[in-house]
Amino acid sequence: MPARRPATPALPAPALPALGGRKPNFRERVVDVLRAALITGELRPGQVYSAPALAPRLGVSATPVREAMLELAKEGLVDIVPNKGFRITALSEKQLDEYAHVRSLIEIPTTVGLAATADPADLEALRPVALEIVTSAAKGDLIAYVEADLRFHLGLLALAGNDHLVEVVGDLRRRARLYGLTALSEAGRLEASAQEHLELLDALLARDEEAVREVMNRHLGHVRGLWAAREEH
Repeated sequence: MPARRPATPALPAPALPALGGRKPNFRERVVDVLRAALITGELRPGQVYSAPALAPRLGVSATPVREAMLELAKEGLVDIVPNKGFRITALSEKQLDEYAHVRSLIEIPTTVGLAATADPADLEALRPVALEIVTSAAKGDLIAYVEADLRFHLGLLALAGNDHLVEVVGDLRRRARLYGLTALSEAGRLEASAQEHLELLDALLARDEEAVREVMNRHLGHVRGLWAAREEH
């Protein structure tokens, strides 16, 4: 008999949270989780995933997963592979740098401006989300971390009253890739980055524009440095 060819090693299953149930906006919840998994690199660029294979990881049927993947395909985050599933699109370093640059041009001055205009009650309303980010970091739950981080920053920017600005930044953040988060979490350093959200809120409440600018510069600097696995410490 001919020698058996060794099996190709399987990629580790993505660390997706079990959802289950039938809650309001359930399909949107699946979209959010898959997008966060894509941002963190749990869903790998270039890899093809099928809805039936991902569904058990989420504790749902294949239908909402397939619908969610089609939604992500409309956003250009995945490509449809006929009869196989969906391929996660890869982004170049140049694209990621451009996204980060545009975000810094919008988010930093807008957030600094909130030091003078934001209602303290509105800022305090974001503290539970900031604490959720810290808790997620402590648990090493990267998907929850990314989801809470998105809600925090878009909620903060919404206080400026410009819906289009929030939409643009939301799109840029959803297209980002933060491949270094896993290593950062495993090294026990993600919690320090998470604490920056509380630091930012405190600076805003103190009406300290320079402190807000410093925190935002440091925080966004992680996107193409520490979180992108570029920095060595």
